Amino acid sequence: MIKLRFIFHIFFYFLCPRKRLIEEDIDHYKEVTGFSGNYIGVMCKLFVDRPEFRTVFYYRLGRVHGLVNILKFLVPPISTLYIYTPSIGGGLFIQHGFATIICAKSIGRHCHINQQVTIGYKGSLAPVLGDNVTVTCGAKILGGVKVEDNVVIGANAVVVKDVPANTIVAGVPAYIIRKNGEKVYEKL
Repeated sequence: MIKLRFIFHIFFYFLCPRKRLIEEDIDHYKEVTGFSGNYIGVMCKLFVDRPEFRTVFYYRLGRVHGLVNILKFLVPPISTLYIYTPSIGGGLFIQHGFATIICAKSIGRHCHINQQVTIGYKGSLAPVLGDNVTVTCGAKILGGVKVEDNVVIGANAVVVKDVPANTIVAGVPAYIIRKNGEKVYEKL
């Protein structure tokens, strides 16, 4: 059953020019959480169970003449998740989102970000993340680095250099521990 406080959210969802991106986000949440159903039903379930999804939803809506603030009053976002990235592809999944700052130049499609992650500026340069990037808990990605497609950033890793595609990196500073499915130990 659709809760009354979500009626306005559903209304803005249908009017949002980024509706397809919201649907891709919902698809990724469905894939990870196992929720099933149509977009409206799953979206309402996510509003109840996943405050980080609410934050992503409000990010997708943008600033709709201040009306987003009314929606945030009805269904608050997670208070410690900050998204300041001008371009994020569809399928963004944020797990937990506690104490997470996402301030990249751009982020590709189908990305997965955990709690206590910092993706941010170093001086005037911000990171660029490709498609299918997973950033696990506590990781830091700083400065004008490029993280290419299909990369996993390990827990508490600190990335300050470019990361090639199809790799897993870990450590401080981050180094490659797996490349194209094979174990390696390689500096970035």
